[in-house]
Amino acid sequence: MVRRRPFDIDGYGKLVRERQCFVCGLVSGDSAFAHHVVYEDEFAIAFLNKYPPLAGYVLVCPKARRTEVTGEFSLGEYVQLQTVVYAVAEAVRAVLQPERICIMSLGSQAGNAHVHWHVAPLPPGVPPEQQQFAAVDAERAGVLTFDDGEAEALALQISQAIDRGLT
Repeated sequence: MVRRRPFDIDGYGKLVRERQCFVCGLVSGDSAFAHHVVYEDEFAIAFLNKYPPLAGYVLVCPKARRTEVTGEFSLGEYVQLQTVVYAVAEAVRAVLQPERICIMSLGSQAGNAHVHWHVAPLPPGVPPEQQQFAAVDAERAGVLTFDDGEAEALALQISQAIDRGLT
């Protein structure tokens, strides 16, 4: 059952400053950083956000540690990664049929420095004042919690939609 709970932004901030990079941990196979992966190839990985303010919120990352949105990528690498962002967004659209998909690159050199893109599906019917930044602000909106089976099922649906879109 999906529930919404408050998000401890201070605790999360402390966590990301004190631990290994969560993307590097996931890519290395460290079980402490396990996520529900929806896509993976030799260059990129995409997975469900562990702290989603919206259902189907996916993060897309290069596997190699990069901390600049454009500066550390060749044009070809950047386009390759954006192709994955596009495929993920279209798969999320097919599965969840949101009113809009928001795509952002967020993070900080002080924590979550591994560059990543947020693919955030806005469900239909959200009042305008709760859209855009308000919809993805976990501190304001809280985060959704899923039973592991629910998250796994959603990840599988998105993964299958990506496979259909890329073939």
